[in-house]
Amino acid sequence: MNLNEEEMEGRRVMSEKTIDLLIFWGSAVAILILGLIAIKILTKMCLRTLKKTSLDSAVYTFITNAVKVMLYIILIVAILGHLGISTSTFIAILGAMGAAIALALRDSLANVAGGIIVLVTKPFKQGDVIELNGVTGIVETIDLLVTSLKTFDNKAIRVPNGTISTSVLVNNSQNKERRVDCSFCISYNDSISQAKEILYAVIEQNKMILKNPEPIIGVAGQKDSCIAIDVKVWCKTDDVTDVKYFLEENVKIAFDEAGISIPYPHLDVHVKK
Repeated sequence: MNLNEEEMEGRRVMSEKTIDLLIFWGSAVAILILGLIAIKILTKMCLRTLKKTSLDSAVYTFITNAVKVMLYIILIVAILGHLGISTSTFIAILGAMGAAIALALRDSLANVAGGIIVLVTKPFKQGDVIELNGVTGIVETIDLLVTSLKTFDNKAIRVPNGTISTSVLVNNSQNKERRVDCSFCISYNDSISQAKEILYAVIEQNKMILKNPEPIIGVAGQKDSCIAIDVKVWCKTDDVTDVKYFLEENVKIAFDEAGISIPYPHLDVHVKK
């Protein structure tokens, strides 16, 4: 083989290597571009599907972002595998980082999990009055991490969702109707039947009190200094406070007008000399 043939063979080999290199890197770029397009399409499909469900917007945004992150990780692993780089080390490092992040953010992750539970199960919604761990307030916002409440005296309270998902919660607004319970005491010298007639008359005066279910009035017990009479009436949930205040005030006025006394405890002191 003469010099010209050697040069031509060298050029041919170099040309083949260049072509192979271009194909190699071109396919890597193609995987990247096609992967990015696929991620965009899949996340849009995921978001469109989730929007058709009854899930809260915060939930399907979180799920869509999580799916997007997973797809990016798959794309990176695919490109590294194509480039001939060992992916086992990368996956091991990624797993260790994930474990470290989960350990450092365990409380926040618990709140995120609680937020998903709250948003999916919907034990309350914005505007509901709830009781939780001794706190009563109106729900203002529900996020993945915390739920914001406003108390009736205008205090702002932020409750971690992890706490909400593991605590006993009372929703005062979920049902359209609620029962108002009151208890009144009369003297042993007073007439029970007369007291009950007065209580029924007071109830009839208030249009917010429902006829069905019917009001219940009955003797609850005989205490040391009085006879306790329970009054149980039903009303719309929004009228609970007004009905409660109405009964407490107007029963006292009606008892006074009828001469029925509301006794209070007495203490007799005997002195021995």
